[in-house]
Amino acid sequence: MGRIQKSPRAQQGGATIADVARASGFSPMTVSRVINGERNVKDSTRVAVMEAVEKLNYSPNLAARTLAGAEQIRIAMLYGNPSFAYLSRLLVGTLEQARKSHVQLVIEQCDEGQDIHDVFADLIESGVDGVVLSPPLCDSPKMLELIQNTDVTCVVVANWCPPGKMSVVYIDDVEAAATMTRHILSLGHKRIAFVKGNPEQKASHQRLKGFEMAMAEAGMPIDTELVVDGLFTYRSGLDAADKLLDLANPPTAIFASNDDMAAAAITVAHRRHLDVPKDVTICGFDDTDFALSIWPELTTIHQPIADMSRAAVEILVDRIRAKRSGRPTPREDRMLDFTFVRRESDAQPNS
Repeated sequence: MGRIQKSPRAQQGGATIADVARASGFSPMTVSRVINGERNVKDSTRVAVMEAVEKLNYSPNLAARTLAGAEQIRIAMLYGNPSFAYLSRLLVGTLEQARKSHVQLVIEQCDEGQDIHDVFADLIESGVDGVVLSPPLCDSPKMLELIQNTDVTCVVVANWCPPGKMSVVYIDDVEAAATMTRHILSLGHKRIAFVKGNPEQKASHQRLKGFEMAMAEAGMPIDTELVVDGLFTYRSGLDAADKLLDLANPPTAIFASNDDMAAAAITVAHRRHLDVPKDVTICGFDDTDFALSIWPELTTIHQPIADMSRAAVEILVDRIRAKRSGRPTPREDRMLDFTFVRRESDAQPNS
């Protein structure tokens, strides 16, 4: 069965902050600032450091910082997101809140092809008190069933409605997608394409629902050939944009349901010598580093990913401490605000 493969250094006793510094090319002080979630760090620096954190499977030993006299709490973040831009924000928030909450954090990867039961069993055997679960794992029925059948406390990030007592931190994906669609309509676009996300993730369906809702509000029919499949990956965004721009009557605007796919659509437009946004408007969703690292910068929906993971850790630790003290642990769901961010990738249609 599939198992998580650790780096040699991790197998020998765990990577150190010095290892991360060497792998990323930055000083230990800079690495520490990134891991502690400080805001005065360049996005490119943050991404490079988090790539090294992931590669080395680095987990800061926060147990040493536990408050004097307090019982040690050990939590895990389990992830398998194909978008590194999304993942880096998620990790930053988780690391920062774990430090503030004085708990030990274990970061574990579970990618496609690995056995979910095997990975989760390893986590339980390691003695974790709770788990933060992120997309797409939080949308896996098998994973959710495994968690429900254990006594481990779990908080989910960005799942619309997990079952049982699992708490969730999320945004209103329906209203967020509707907000973006209304903006594109307000510019005068009528042929608006929508690139769907991974069909196995709840956010994909919620964002499509928001797009359809806003189109219906405006009395605009939806051309089915303008709603195309995607997987939340850059590669799927390339394929979707090629399909849309090959149409005899292509869209004047493309709303991709995450920034990775929107960035890919801009790449396809540039390959075809199309001006963005003069020839085609392209908008995204999430406001990850991708949104600011391409030209033109993306008009997008800001999903507060780092804040969501911070809130998830905060709720998780509170529930673990309540459970240990015998206090009730009712489910706590928390919805955070999204923000519409207009940049340079949208404009009125040419004709």
